[in-house]
Amino acid sequence: MRNHSQKIMSSSSHSAGRLRRDLGLVGAVGIGLGAVMGAGIFVVTGVAAGVAGPAFLVGLAVAGVAAAFNGLSSAQLAANFPQSGGTYEYGRRLIHPLAGFAAGWMFLAGKLAAAGTVAIGFGHYASAMVPGASPVPMAVAAVVLLTLANLFGVKRAGALNLAIVLLTLGALGCFVAGGWTQVDGANFRPFAPHGWHAVAESCALLFFAYTGYARLATLGEEVREPARNIPRAIVLTLILSFVVYLSVGMVAAGAVGADALAASRAPLETAAATFGKPWIARFLAAGAATAMLGVLLSQILGISRMMLAMARNGDLPRFLDRIDETRSVPSRAIVLTGAIAATLAIAGKLEAVIAAAAFTILIYYALTNLAAIRLADSQRLYPQWIAWAGLLACIAMAVSLQPRTILAGTGLLAVGFAFRFRAHRLASGRKDDP
Repeated sequence: MRNHSQKIMSSSSHSAGRLRRDLGLVGAVGIGLGAVMGAGIFVVTGVAAGVAGPAFLVGLAVAGVAAAFNGLSSAQLAANFPQSGGTYEYGRRLIHPLAGFAAGWMFLAGKLAAAGTVAIGFGHYASAMVPGASPVPMAVAAVVLLTLANLFGVKRAGALNLAIVLLTLGALGCFVAGGWTQVDGANFRPFAPHGWHAVAESCALLFFAYTGYARLATLGEEVREPARNIPRAIVLTLILSFVVYLSVGMVAAGAVGADALAASRAPLETAAATFGKPWIARFLAAGAATAMLGVLLSQILGISRMMLAMARNGDLPRFLDRIDETRSVPSRAIVLTGAIAATLAIAGKLEAVIAAAAFTILIYYALTNLAAIRLADSQRLYPQWIAWAGLLACIAMAVSLQPRTILAGTGLLAVGFAFRFRAHRLASGRKDDP
């Protein structure tokens, strides 16, 4: 498998240079947790509670199992194809170039919109803690600073991310410890007031909250011993995320009830306000702000590596495939990612694109599982049924979404194919010119 991976690397790397393997297991787990512990736990918890009532906890558990299947598929693919691009590369090599493009485009569309939204979220949290500050300048400042951090190399970005993750986990740990005694069984009744179809819809929403671990696959060229460390990092990220999410969800729902969570734009802070310990609410607000920074940092990492991979194959403009030889980073892709994220943060009003994010990520992981199904027996780390289970879970969650969400996601995909067709046609025309 190692020789196979080396051949892939040598055949796909651009002459401008390669990325360095500077991330170890701890740094990789930190990147994974930094990508997961963000808007999902601090925002989507309330949305899912509004959809399914207290039974969103079942959705949280089922989504965690589905994420585990998908994560194991990602892990064995990353072990076999340790280079930037994640499912974009797996789809191209194991399914069809169009399947790879669909995965890459959906990743970029969903994550760029999410980056703008996360920056806006940080701006609001930060402005609340800094009197007189305006959310938009704070959001843009965060994007600029984290873009610069990415330009200094993945090792330094990983160290910064790890510090951010530890602060976030500390805040969530205090929330669980401080609120456990406030849990009231009456807040879990009725358990599924909107029926079990609503629980299925909450699964799809909450699955989106787990999916930051995909960032690890897109960083395949920068993790040391990828065949060993990427699978371990993905599994550890999912286990830790599951434990934290379920603990926080149970305390939040048990303390104030699903209706109160659904009615709040900051559901965890709403719950913490009832604990009788104001410092917990303040610490949680700071943890939410650092979580947004962690997600934004990892998004810039992942998006820029996806741009690099797609540019190498002509699915994005070729100028994006250049790697800075001094710091071993795709500097042009990083700067473009930061510029788009900052522009989206200034513009705001991203609801139409964000509505499609759950669908786009399910398409991405459906293709991940399909690629894992097509692995040769000698390349497998896990039984084939795991990839089949992940694929069926993605399809089931996708069809449970609202029709307008599915249409929005399909529209994004159609725009991507139109872009690719036009770009390849122009490139072909230039080659034909005398």
